[in-house]
Amino acid sequence: MKLSEFKFELPENLVAQHPAKNRDESRLMVLHRDSGKIEHRSFKDILEYFDEGDVFVVNDTKVFPARMYGNKEKTGAQIEVFLLRELNTEIHLWDVLVDPARKIRVGNKLYFGESDMVAEVIDNTTSRGRTIKFLYDGPQEDFYKALYSLGETPIPKEFITRDTEAADKERYQTIYASNIGAVAAPSAGLHFTKEVMKRLEIKGIEVAPVTLHIGLGTFRTVDVEDLTKHKMDSENFVVPGTTAVVVNKALDTKKRVCAIGTTAMRAMESSVSAHVRLKANEGWTDRFIFPPYDFKIANALLTNFHTPESTLMMMASAFAGHDLLIEAYKLAIKEKYRFFSYGDAMLII
Repeated sequence: MKLSEFKFELPENLVAQHPAKNRDESRLMVLHRDSGKIEHRSFKDILEYFDEGDVFVVNDTKVFPARMYGNKEKTGAQIEVFLLRELNTEIHLWDVLVDPARKIRVGNKLYFGESDMVAEVIDNTTSRGRTIKFLYDGPQEDFYKALYSLGETPIPKEFITRDTEAADKERYQTIYASNIGAVAAPSAGLHFTKEVMKRLEIKGIEVAPVTLHIGLGTFRTVDVEDLTKHKMDSENFVVPGTTAVVVNKALDTKKRVCAIGTTAMRAMESSVSAHVRLKANEGWTDRFIFPPYDFKIANALLTNFHTPESTLMMMASAFAGHDLLIEAYKLAIKEKYRFFSYGDAMLII
């Protein structure tokens, strides 16, 4: 398929700038792949579509406060430093983005807040990318504590145009987040509350975790018309053996396996055995899923409404069928569904 087939006009006022008052009170559009039927529900209704023995596969990655602000030595110019990933824990080497990049050269030092945290620029990686080394002498635990105290919640500023607020620290995080390492939240999971999780348990629906640490590549612009030429950034993932057992039991007994978000789906599709079952696995994946695609594990997908020409929209299209997804998006705009990370949800079954 071509990039232009995922283009549509998204009114700016439909990009959610804040989450719903309560997580589980977002709207839920339900797409039935076999009949093409589209329903308008509330997220709280999601349990009506699942039964005992079905499985929800969630991404338990935890977002860390990746956006920091430092000052350049001598000039004092403010520089935004966006932490992407740690390259070496012993010497505190990090892959980062800087803005404005033109002011930051190899050898420059950056000073953060009123603290003693200082970083030196070691290398240029891309136009905005840098490798920096934090000059910190002390226990690892103290380093992370100091580093994260300086950062703020990395809500995606390209679409959420307001300033970060205190509430984002809690709301831009799933309630089951446990493995720190993401710079963006798995947004489909943001709708779950403790009450919904308890109702899942009572109904006999199992929740099985995978981990995929989301990087900024999730939001990277696709700039080639031929999608086969687009290269995804690699992201670190883990599929535990216990999750593989639970999912495979559900598949063997013809139950539903629902990927909670495109990142949970990517992790599973990167861990398929020769017998077309989920296998325990860990490593890096750059799998790019777009139509046509034969999904091997999950037979249901919960996702949010995505921005035009995004890789997330492309995966949803591959799962729902392109024509049905485009019809659903047109209807979502007409019905004023909220888009993006803090927006409404779509269940594809």
